[in-house]
Order: sequence, then structure tokens, then C-alpha cells
Amino acid sequence: MLSNIATVLAGLIGAGIIFMGASAFWAPQAAVGFGIPDTPTEDPSFHAWLSVKGVRDIAAGLFIFILLVGGTTHLLGWFLLAASVIPVGDAVIVLRSNGPKAAVYGIHGATAVVMLAISALLLIA
Repeated sequence: MLSNIATVLAGLIGAGIIFMGASAFWAPQAAVGFGIPDTPTEDPSFHAWLSVKGVRDIAAGLFIFILLVGGTTHLLGWFLLAASVIPVGDAVIVLRSNGPKAAVYGIHGATAVVMLAISALLLIA
């Protein structure tokens, strides 16, 4: 039962990551919500950087779906455990950029905690 719930939650994480990556292309101004102050959303260089990030986010979400379809719950759990480094790193970057604490803890920190919890459920299942 727990593994089924964790698997569904992992799928939602994957879908969310794909959505965030895709939004880099259709709504680049939403990147301001990432938490880094003075984000130059109109700068073409920033758009190029954001496109790279968007492609990588989409790929990361697809990796989760590949593991959902062809892997084991343990492999998915290990992947999510390793991938939780991403929101931790994002939180550190926003914190070091003097970004809002709400983004540090409420977005990136919370995402890391959720991913760690899901990975734990998948690993003990």
C-alpha cells in the first residue's frame, strides 16, 4: 500500500518537474518565483540560461517516468534520493543570493523534504 502511494507521489513529482521545465519556454517571467532577486526576465542571455534549465527539468521528469515504467520501486527510491540534491542546491543558491526565505524553505526546502520522504517510502517498501 505504501509503495503504491509513494509511486503515485513520485509520478506527481515527475509531472511537476516536467511542467516547471516546460514553463521556462511559455512563461519565462515565472522564473522570478524561483527566488533569486533581480532576475532579468527580459534579458536574452537569461532566456538562453532558462531554456537550458527547462530542458534539463523536462529530462529529469522523464527519468522519473522511465523508472516508473521500467524500474523497481527501490531503483526509483534511490533515484529520488539522489535527485533531492537538486532542491537542496536550489535552496542554498536562493539563500546565498539573499532571496526570500519563503522560497528557500517553503518551495525548495519543502520539495527536498517531500522527495526524501517519498524516496524513504520507496526504499522501505
